[in-house]
Amino acid sequence: MRKIINSTYISLDGVIDRPHEWPSVGPRGDKGEEIVNELLLSCDALIMGRRTYEAFAPVWPTRSGDPASDHINSMRKYVVSSTLRDPEWKNTTVLDGDPVAEIKALKEAPGKAIVQYGFGQLSHALMANGLLDELRLWVYPLFVGKAEPSELIYRDGPGAMFDLVDTTSLQNGIVILRYAMRESAEVGGESA
Repeated sequence: MRKIINSTYISLDGVIDRPHEWPSVGPRGDKGEEIVNELLLSCDALIMGRRTYEAFAPVWPTRSGDPASDHINSMRKYVVSSTLRDPEWKNTTVLDGDPVAEIKALKEAPGKAIVQYGFGQLSHALMANGLLDELRLWVYPLFVGKAEPSELIYRDGPGAMFDLVDTTSLQNGIVILRYAMRESAEVGGESA
């Protein structure tokens, strides 16, 4: 069965929204770029919610000539949305039915791992239904200081336990925490 790997930028105060607007902490360097590219190139599909699609679709198709850009533009992309009808980004399919059932079918299909960027409503649904296999948090050394509840990683819902697999520190202060979803655990009195 294919793995779903989520990669998310997060501030010290739990903000996950609009990281491109955060103050710069400096370049990720070669090590950071290597980690970004290794994940992307090891996957053959990308799943995303509508908001991530709307952020990515105008940008990525304008890039080419490097392995990461060429790969993301050519790979299969799936957008969970009840409102998006005609995606313009090449190789994009809209999943407008039951997202849990459709993504479960994607996991069971042959292929490499599936990547998801950002952590929103779709990520919480994947986690609640045991479909999220790995979480990579890129922890930025800053407090954003202001956010709406929908801009935070926290949402009311079932809990989940993860096991730390790896930790990587970058020269600019970003720490990448790599977690694997624990098979079964009790969280807040509920089985996760």
